[in-house]
Amino acid sequence: MRKFFSVKRLLNRHSVFVVIVSLIISVLLLMPDLYTSPYAREEERCIGEVTEADNTRMRQYGIVKAGSQILSVRISQGPYAGREVSANNDLLGKMESDKVFKPGDRAMLVLSVEKGEIVSATAYDHYRMPLELILLILFALLLIGFAGISGLKALLSFFFAILAVWKIMLPCILKGYDPVWIAFATVTAISAVTLFLVAGNIRTALAAWIGSLLGILLTTGMSVFLFQYFNLHGAVLPFSETLLYSGFDTLNLEKLFTAAVFLGASGAVIDVSIDVAAAMYEVAHKRPDLSVKELTKSGFAVGRAMVSTMVTTLLMAYLSGYMALLMVLMSKGIPPVQILNLNFIAAEVLKTVVGSFGLVTVAPFTAIVGGILYAKRSQEHERSEPFVISAVQDIQN
Repeated sequence: MRKFFSVKRLLNRHSVFVVIVSLIISVLLLMPDLYTSPYAREEERCIGEVTEADNTRMRQYGIVKAGSQILSVRISQGPYAGREVSANNDLLGKMESDKVFKPGDRAMLVLSVEKGEIVSATAYDHYRMPLELILLILFALLLIGFAGISGLKALLSFFFAILAVWKIMLPCILKGYDPVWIAFATVTAISAVTLFLVAGNIRTALAAWIGSLLGILLTTGMSVFLFQYFNLHGAVLPFSETLLYSGFDTLNLEKLFTAAVFLGASGAVIDVSIDVAAAMYEVAHKRPDLSVKELTKSGFAVGRAMVSTMVTTLLMAYLSGYMALLMVLMSKGIPPVQILNLNFIAAEVLKTVVGSFGLVTVAPFTAIVGGILYAKRSQEHERSEPFVISAVQDIQN
C-alpha cells in the first residue's frame, strides 16, 4: 500500500508540473499577436442584425444567384452600436462563397469610416460564433464528463495545438521562415505537450514522443524527396496561389505543400505512438522480467493491429476533401488511370501514401524505443523502488 501511494504521488507531481507548464505557455500564446499583416486595411469590423433585405438587384441564373442585396442592418456591437446602416452583399455567382441574408440574421459587417462617420458597409458573412461556442462547450463537457481529469488534460492539449498553429506556425511562415522547419518544430511541440499531458507516465510519454518524432521525420524526408519526382507545383494546395497574389510572392509553395503533408499525418502518428507505448507499459508493468527483445515483440504485435486500421482512417480523411472532384471526374467518364495522373489527385496520393509510411513505421519505432526504456525500468525496478519510497518518506517527515 505504501509503495502504491509513493509511486502514485510521484506520478501526480509529474502530471501537475506538465499541466502547469502547458497552462503557462498557453496563456502566453493568448497575448496579442506577434504578427501584423502589412497589407491589413484600416477597417472597422462589427456585428449587426439584418432588419430588411432588398433583393430587387439579385438575379437567378440556373442554380446560382448573381447581383447584390441591399441590407438594412442594426449594429449591435462596437463603437457604433445602435446605429442602422445600409450594407451591400455582392453575389459573384459562386455557391461556395456567396451568401444570402434574410431579416433576423446576424451578420459580420466591414465598415468604411472617415472622420468618425460610416461611409459604407459590407455584409461579410453570417455571424456563427455563438453556435460555434455552444458546440465547443458541449464537446468540452462531454470530454470531461467521460474521461475526467484525462479529458481535461486532452482539452488543454487541444487548445495548445490551436494556439501553437495560429500564433506561431502560420505567422512565422508568413514572415518568410522556412515552412518545413517551422511546421516540424510546431508538430514537435504539440506532440510533446499532448503526450506528456495524457500519458500519465514519463517513460510512456517519452517512448511515444520519440517514436512519433521518428515517424514524422521519415514522413518529412520522403515528402521532400518525392515531391520533385511527382512534377507537382505547390499551388495544388488550396488557396496557396492566392497568397502569392496577396503580396507574399516570395513564399515557397513547394515547401508549404511539403509541410502540409507531414502536418496532416502527424495527428494519426501521435495517436498510434501513444497507443503502442501505453500497451507496452502495461505489459512491462505486469511482467517486469521481460527483456528488451520480448517487450519490443509485444510492441510490434500491438502496432500491427493498429496501423492496419489507421491507414484506412488517413485515407478517408484525405479522400473526403476531394470527394466532389472525384464525382465530377467520374461523371465525365474519365478512366481511373487519367484521374490518378491529374495534379490534384496525384498530390492527394502523395499525401496519403507518404503519410501512411510515417503511420506504419511509427509503430516499430515506438516499440523499439519502448522496449529499451521499459526493459531498463524492469531491470532497475528492484533497486530503484526502495530508494524512491525512502525519498518520499523523508519528504513526508
